[in-house]
Amino acid sequence: MKGVKLAYLLAVVNAVVIGMSFLVVKKSLDYASPFDTLTFRFAAAFAILSIMAASGLFKLNYRGKPLYKLLMLSSMYPLGFFTLQTYGLQYTTSAEGGIINALSPLATMVLASVFLKEATSRPQKLSLILSVSGVAFIFIMKGNGIGFSNMKGVLLLLLACAALAGYSVLARSVSKSFSPVEISYFMVGTGFAASLVFSLAFHISDGTLSRLTAPLASMTFMMLILCLGAVQVATALMGNYILSRIEASRMGVFINLSTVVSIAAGAGVLGEPVAWYHFIGSALIVAGVIGMNLRIRKEGLAL
Repeated sequence: MKGVKLAYLLAVVNAVVIGMSFLVVKKSLDYASPFDTLTFRFAAAFAILSIMAASGLFKLNYRGKPLYKLLMLSSMYPLGFFTLQTYGLQYTTSAEGGIINALSPLATMVLASVFLKEATSRPQKLSLILSVSGVAFIFIMKGNGIGFSNMKGVLLLLLACAALAGYSVLARSVSKSFSPVEISYFMVGTGFAASLVFSLAFHISDGTLSRLTAPLASMTFMMLILCLGAVQVATALMGNYILSRIEASRMGVFINLSTVVSIAAGAGVLGEPVAWYHFIGSALIVAGVIGMNLRIRKEGLAL
């Protein structure tokens, strides 16, 4: 039960860290394109994990273990998710992206029930829908041109949700063979290698290779990337630990909690306006997260 309680605590912390990281991402995009920023972010995260491993803070042991499972996991997240999301957002609005991304907990619940045989009660299903509705309500009320007119972008974003849900489900199985650190190191390394290849290929074909390295001359950008790398390491470690302790369906709903954090952070740090619908939507999200995980108290008493 100590491991389960720690997993729930880390799930909240993970949502807070992800929500706060949106501010850093916004700042970093002033210096580099989204995909280049992602490449540097993975590079920083991989460097941090490599230094930690070299200094003996943790041990890695992949010998005799099913590496194909890690390849499958990495192909879903971060490779599949970030690639599909990046290209999907080119054809849709940020509001559409936010609403579709909120559907990933629903997709996780469906896949978890099919492949992991995770059972969810009717109140839990309603709580999950309540949380998703809270995110959708906020983005709809913001009125950022929601129409889902470009089906290509919508399809790519839906596939990104499916990739994230697939990762959440598969990670439950992979965690039986690998430690959270081994999973995180492999995922981050794969993400860095793939994003670097994509960035180099794009800039070489476009004749803009100098743009890839130009942001590195800014100390501010370097600090932002170092911060994003640390966030990537922290969220990867926490996410893989959480999925090794609690059900994928319960973990998934915490993703929506990061929306509440990002709204609060945007208002407190960037001075972004907060309207009445932010409060209502946030209340729905929080209520859904709590309702989805209320059963843990009964399980604790039973154990």
